[in-house]
Amino acid sequence: METYAAERLTQGFSWTECPRWYDGRFYFSDMYNHRIVALSSTGEVEVLVDLGGRDALDGAEVVLVGTGYLPDGRLLVNSMFERVVLAVSDGKAEVYADLRGLAAGPINDMVVAADGRAYITQLGFDLWAGEQPAPAPIIIVDPGGAARIAAGTEHLLGANGIALNADGGTLVTAEAFAEKIVAFTVGADGELSDYRLFADIGELPDGMCLDDEGAAWVALPISGRVLRVADGGEILAQATVPQAEAGSSTACGLGGDDRRTLYIACGFEVFDFAKSREDGQGSIWTARVDVSGGGTRP
Repeated sequence: METYAAERLTQGFSWTECPRWYDGRFYFSDMYNHRIVALSSTGEVEVLVDLGGRDALDGAEVVLVGTGYLPDGRLLVNSMFERVVLAVSDGKAEVYADLRGLAAGPINDMVVAADGRAYITQLGFDLWAGEQPAPAPIIIVDPGGAARIAAGTEHLLGANGIALNADGGTLVTAEAFAEKIVAFTVGADGELSDYRLFADIGELPDGMCLDDEGAAWVALPISGRVLRVADGGEILAQATVPQAEAGSSTACGLGGDDRRTLYIACGFEVFDFAKSREDGQGSIWTARVDVSGGGTRP
């Protein structure tokens, strides 16, 4: 098994999540600082979105997680505890899809298909309030913002990281509390069917991405690794971070001009928002890998 040792690109954030590569630029969610941040190849920071002053719905904490771009260039952002999808244009955020009637708990990651249809994962329970894991479905947001439950996904136990393959015909998600990666066939209407096992991980999987050979890179926050896993379960490679310096590996994405740079989001404090902001130990690590990124771009 190939092993890549990741190196730290930059730090100084809260809990980092949902790394993405879009239109020649790397960006990620600085969750508890209410920001979406872009980084240059040498680690210079550009704030794309700052919603620290947002008047949140129902008095919820503004925590930004999954993102993706619509065909018209607007950035979609999940506001986790508000349970809404925001559309951001010229620095201004508006509610694009209100999921409060569909999401049982905090919403999580997102992937946006080429036609603008978004797929949203949710935990199904409030992890931060100490609730126990409960099954919850993937939510589909059609172009224009109408939302619906993806039939046949109601049993998912903590769907987390999510990705689409290059032709948009297969959706893959990390079923966190079942410790596995699963896949669905995507229909012409966006519905999901043919639930199947992609890989049995045996450890809680978090954020993930796909490469050009159809393998999944998935972050394992408990062991501080990122595994490359083939469809069928064979472990092909791993990238490692020093946990004493990086903490938990939360998510990963492939980017760079040749899309062979594996970006790894890491953090130390997921449960205490204020401490995570104050400590500023969230970081981004990188490793050069052999197979370029694949799947639908965010």
